[in-house]
Parts: sequence; structure tokens; C-alpha cells
Amino acid sequence: MKIKCLIIDDEPLAINILKNYLARFEGFEIAGTYGNAVEAFNNSGECPADLLFLDINMPMLNGMEFLKGLNAPPLTIITTAYREYAVESFELNVIDYLVKPISFSRFIKAINKAKHLLKTDAPYNEKNGNGNGNDTDNIQRSIFIKVNKKMIRLAFNDILYIESLKDYVRIKTLHEDFITHENLAGMSKLLPSEQFLRIHRSFTINLMKVKSIEGNCVEISGKLLPIGRNYQKHTKQLILDSCCC
Repeated sequence: MKIKCLIIDDEPLAINILKNYLARFEGFEIAGTYGNAVEAFNNSGECPADLLFLDINMPMLNGMEFLKGLNAPPLTIITTAYREYAVESFELNVIDYLVKPISFSRFIKAINKAKHLLKTDAPYNEKNGNGNGNDTDNIQRSIFIKVNKKMIRLAFNDILYIESLKDYVRIKTLHEDFITHENLAGMSKLLPSEQFLRIHRSFTINLMKVKSIEGNCVEISGKLLPIGRNYQKHTKQLILDSCCC
């Protein structure tokens, strides 16, 4: 079953770039392209697509207003030339925020995230690729930790955040907590740096699980975690860029 994609952008060149990128992957179908949000709404009603690529600055109705007006918005990837709307966008539960000009490597990361959220298992392979799945996304996606006397496998994508307990850490997942004998610095080194970030002397977070940023805190699964003073200089931008990851 193909993933139906809708592209809304007032720049024809931007639409063509996204169409060309999507054409390199199997499993996608472009359900429509529109030059402004009003046209898209009039022709598509409540946006019957699985995945929406949405520009922000458009005439008559901007992308944010369009998204807020949908009763059941599809998975949405923002495509814009402006960085300043990132926080507001993620508060609307967009899954990624791509800043133009959008590189193909950056686009691949967004596509893989969309596929994961649409309940599929493996990263997309390009058409005409080797198709064997032996790419960097498949090298290591989990880790073994020792809990009591048992070795337990944890998928990176299941981890929400890790909390320091002095000589131990608590690994918080959506359904269960695990405590293992390791300090936070050592544990953080075992995690992929493109997905995990230390934001405080007591917390390392999964960037993909950040729901919002409020003041000097990030929200993950309903819990506010502090950004430490020594980590504040670059942390917020790194979170926004990698929410983009």
C-alpha cells in the first residue's frame, strides 16, 4: 500500500524538488500539489493524505493557519525558508521541520521518520539501490543493558530519556523504567549522538521524543525536564535542528 503525499507550496521550484526527491523512493504516491493552502483546502477538503509537505509563508492562508483548521491533520513535514516557526510547528505535532534549501540527505531522515510513525519497520531504500538494507540506519538501532543479572535489549527509538542516579541511571521508556549500574556520561557515550543529547548534569534526552520547549525546559511524554545552565547556549538550537533529524 502506497503512502499518499500532498505538497502545498507557493514556489513551483520547491514543489518540483520535493516531487523529484519522492520519485527516488518506492512506496509513495503524490495525491496532489497545490500552490496555496486555500486551493488545497477547497480541492481536498480535510486533506485526504497520509503525509503532508507544507510550506508556511503563502498568500491568503499560511501553512500554520491551514494546519490548525484541519480536524484530523495527516502526518505533516514543514518545508520553509524560515527557522523561527519551528517551536510553534512542533506544538502542532508536526513530525519534522525542513529548512530550505532542503538537502537530499536531510530529506531521507524526514522520510524515514514518517515511515516509522506510519507503523512500518525498515528505512526506505532508494529505487535502483542495492535493496539489501545494509545502510547506516541499520547498523545499530538498539543496545543491551544489564538489569539485575539479566541483559535486556532496548531499541533506541523506545527510549524517552535517561536520568542520573549517581552511580546508576534510570532509562525511561514509554511503558517501563530500567535501572542499570552506569553513570550518565558513560551511558550517553553508548548512544547515537545524532539522536540523543545531554541537556543537564542529570538528563540525556531522545531528541525525537521532545514534544515542546518551554522556557529552559523540554517536555517529553508529559514531563518537563530542565536544561542546565551550562548546556543552555546551544541546546535549544540543537534540539530544533535535530527535531529536524
